[in-house]
Amino acid sequence: MVLARVHDITRRKRAEEALSEQSARLRAIVDTAVDAIITIDERGTIDSFNPAAEHLFGYAPSEVLGKNVSLLMPSPYHEEHDGYLQRYLATGEKRIIGIGREVVAQRKDGTAFPIELAVSEMRVGGRRLFTGLVHDITQRKQAQARQEELIRELEGANDELKNFAYIVSHDLKAPLRGIGSLADWLVADQAEKLDDEGREYLRLITQRVRRMDGLIDGILQYSRVGRVKETRVEVDLNQLLRDAIDSLAPPEHIAITVAGALPTIRTEKTRIQQVFQNLLSNAIKYMDKPHGEIRIDCVGAGEGWEFSVSDNGPGIEARHFKRIFQLFQTLAPRDRVESTGVGLALVKKIVELYGGKIWLESKLGEGSTFFFTLPKRGQSTLTTRRGSQ
Repeated sequence: MVLARVHDITRRKRAEEALSEQSARLRAIVDTAVDAIITIDERGTIDSFNPAAEHLFGYAPSEVLGKNVSLLMPSPYHEEHDGYLQRYLATGEKRIIGIGREVVAQRKDGTAFPIELAVSEMRVGGRRLFTGLVHDITQRKQAQARQEELIRELEGANDELKNFAYIVSHDLKAPLRGIGSLADWLVADQAEKLDDEGREYLRLITQRVRRMDGLIDGILQYSRVGRVKETRVEVDLNQLLRDAIDSLAPPEHIAITVAGALPTIRTEKTRIQQVFQNLLSNAIKYMDKPHGEIRIDCVGAGEGWEFSVSDNGPGIEARHFKRIFQLFQTLAPRDRVESTGVGLALVKKIVELYGGKIWLESKLGEGSTFFFTLPKRGQSTLTTRRGSQ
């Protein structure tokens, strides 16, 4: 009998020790939690207040324990809380309990700040308690406000860009057309009255008008990328390249070859056409060999396609590799090679808009290869036809 009582006491002691250990473990979790944890009873009286809550609200436990939790709320939450709690107890109508929401809290110094509040209900020793998990979302709200401000600024910048594009296309091109027409009239009707120097000046005027017109068109194209959206369609790049080559009408001494199979991709047709036309136009424009060769190729590269446009032209020094992709940058004097300096910048902007990248490999005197990638995204298929010219 005595032995049985000893075993019973031992079991009870072990149970008490286990319960004490579990209680200490739970207390350690609450005390070391990053977020504030506050427990109240069914009257709204604060029953527990962890260290994170002390730090967040600026109160010591002795200042809040036994006080109504509305102490931690600004108006109108302060006045409404008790009524809400009583309504929940009477009807079960939930606004926060078991749901969670964003509300506003108040520190000891009176400053209000946004919080994310999640409340759960529990019963302990016959008592009905509510535990609130409080997370300060001040930084998140500030980041959201900053993001909204940046969006407004971006929308304003886009509106300004639209106005700029309108001004460029109308107010600048109109007088330019007038100058060009006047120069053409002088060449047609007055050329015989001019000496060689005068005719050279007219030629330069006409050349500069064409250059400015091309520059304005290039700026407009550059400004529209990413702002003006087209419907994405299935584009057979074999056919697109044939059309691009036909429109560029390369001279007889330059052969353009499309090697291998090109994919059909779902994209904005005008944009991808601009990429290939600008790369091909550059290769044609700067070709310095009596037998020019330009080659377009494509290979699958993981989740994307890797395209290349190669030529056997003059090549480019490595120190210029980054510069040539910048707006208005040209390597040859404009009076020797007509160029706006927009084409490669436009190509880079389009490729990067689609999530790809572009780079250059070249050796002076041996030609250049421009590489660019486009993601497949499960929307591209490889065709089996070959195209060449």
